[in-house]
Amino acid sequence: MENKFLEKFTRSMSVEMPHNETMDDYLDEILRVARPLSEDLREIRFYINKPWLEFRDDEHFHDAVLHYFNDEGEYLHSVNGDVSQGSWRYLEPSNKMLITLGNDSELYDLAFLDTEFFILSKHGDQQRLKKAKYTVMLFEPVGRRLEWRDAMEKLFDKYRNNNTFYLILALVVLLIIAVAVMLS
Repeated sequence: MENKFLEKFTRSMSVEMPHNETMDDYLDEILRVARPLSEDLREIRFYINKPWLEFRDDEHFHDAVLHYFNDEGEYLHSVNGDVSQGSWRYLEPSNKMLITLGNDSELYDLAFLDTEFFILSKHGDQQRLKKAKYTVMLFEPVGRRLEWRDAMEKLFDKYRNNNTFYLILALVVLLIIAVAVMLS
């Protein structure tokens, strides 16, 4: 057990963000370690009635796409200020979301959610279909001036900072134990 603790301790001291070429590849690695920090879709206060700015790693994507998940299932999708109206529904036991826009409905799994990030994964094998695996959204005031790689760094920092907190906490506990042993 001590070796596992020591190994985890030394790994957390040198956490480097992995380098990847695509946002999907970054997210596959980052979400593997950051997912425990995520909220669930049932906690609607994290995403309802907020402007969510969409991010993509496509160099030809220059649109300002906003998503609004409003009360009573109203969904607004704005592309450069042109708004389409639809609906959203939380599918309770599965932590999935159904989004309907026009005649199209899409099923999403939650990948990550907190006050700044809302990341959905479209159900099915999107990579096999040559489509993006994730829909990445940041709370608009946070994401307004970021590029997609900056957004990935910001998400990874959540994991890195959480690790640092637990590392400091462990050091404080060890210090208290050492002082207690020395004084007894």
